[in-house]
Amino acid sequence: MASVLITGGSGFMGRETTKALLAKKHRIYAVDSMFNEIVDTDPNYTFVQCDITDKDTVSNIMASNRIETIIHMANTVDNDFDSYVTDAELKRAKVTDKYIYEAAAKTDCKNFILISTTQVYGVQKGREPIRETTSEKGSSNYVDLKLYSEKMLEKGFKKSDCVPVIARVAPIYTAEYTQNLRDKVYDAKEDVAFIYNDGLYGFSFCCLYNLIDFIKGIIAIPSGRYEGIYNVSDSEITTAKDILDFERNRHRIGAVIQRSPGVGLVFNKAKAKTDYRYFDPATTFSNWRIDNTKAKRIAPMKWNLSNTK
Repeated sequence: MASVLITGGSGFMGRETTKALLAKKHRIYAVDSMFNEIVDTDPNYTFVQCDITDKDTVSNIMASNRIETIIHMANTVDNDFDSYVTDAELKRAKVTDKYIYEAAAKTDCKNFILISTTQVYGVQKGREPIRETTSEKGSSNYVDLKLYSEKMLEKGFKKSDCVPVIARVAPIYTAEYTQNLRDKVYDAKEDVAFIYNDGLYGFSFCCLYNLIDFIKGIIAIPSGRYEGIYNVSDSEITTAKDILDFERNRHRIGAVIQRSPGVGLVFNKAKAKTDYRYFDPATTFSNWRIDNTKAKRIAPMKWNLSNTK
């Protein structure tokens, strides 16, 4: 049984990760500015309500409870932020980065898992899968936030025995949470779903349970150096047709119109900078295939749209 601290414990990913780790009998400490319903339901769960920028409170939890693993989910879209990442969120994340890695390095923490994003790669050309060594071409506030956090993480643990792990996670989904899937096939302005040709083009996503399995795998590693960057995603792309069929079968999508490639939504550069979910349809047929080979050494990545729950 490990002692684990989860930041952003009341967010969507934080709650599901907490429940999965409690089921494995781990001792969980969680912090978040929002309350959550897990409180008092499990003797192995301790929740502290505070903002992630509260240095004294968060540092004291690390120092007082022999935390072995820290899962840093705060300041993460789909868990903590809404889709718009403004200067306020950037500043908040930097305040957190300034103290949290240093505080963790001073404890007996075994590993620190930072939840980052595959958006750092931006739009890639060619057919080669996007690996951890692929150039980082992403351009948005969220990308800037996560790349800065990654840089500070690597710097913060250079002289520490704590192993830094960066999980670059593809856009998250579950059977009930499909917003990131819908973003690729839905025109919010026209309030209609759309498809190009036969819909067999696709994108890389990450079932939340693949991420949770990866986290479980990191916690379970007994020893050795496994630090570095991992692409965490489903093993295969999810096609536009897959998404539309999935939503239609659950009566969550209406009419679907046929569009010609390159025709439809108009690119908005300013919105793309701040809106995590903004999608430029001109990039539909670019290379979105994430290579998760390295992460599969830690967890099987068995989940996909057909078996998610």
